[in-house]
Amino acid sequence: MRPVYVLPLVIFAVAAAIFAWRLSVREDPHIVPSALIGKPVPKFSLPPLEGRGSEGLSNDDLAKGGVSLVNAWASWCTPCRAENGVLLGLKKRGITIHGLDYKDKPGPARDFLGELGDPFDRVGFDAAGRVGIDWGLTGVPETYVVDSKGMIVAKHVGPLDDNVVDTEILPAIKAAQSPR
Repeated sequence: MRPVYVLPLVIFAVAAAIFAWRLSVREDPHIVPSALIGKPVPKFSLPPLEGRGSEGLSNDDLAKGGVSLVNAWASWCTPCRAENGVLLGLKKRGITIHGLDYKDKPGPARDFLGELGDPFDRVGFDAAGRVGIDWGLTGVPETYVVDSKGMIVAKHVGPLDDNVVDTEILPAIKAAQSPR
């Protein structure tokens, strides 16, 4: 075989080996670094979800009281439907959960909560998605752990399940509750 024909094969083999190695050493793809970890929640004020109550959600709400979760969701989001039962379980455990309803419509959002259950203490309605951008959302669902001072201490991208709750969310809540 001529070197002219072998060279492309060698280049391809080396590139494939590098690609395979990078995939094998990469961290969990659900862990997305956030520039907001360790920083205060962005300043925002969202109106309530129409027909759900009179309380929306703002950064001031997250700096009051204890540790809370902020869950970005939408009625059109299939993984959000899957994680709703997990959120309801967290609520039963006494964990405060706030919802950021992202790029949604009021009617379908109310129907979603009515059908599956409402795990949220407050829901801020982010119809245009501008607040979601400030939070660094890459999509829904995403869940943030916020300490009692309004600092973001953890972020999970994707739907919550029992394993994620046990290995990421509850340890982050416990750490946020511990005196520093």
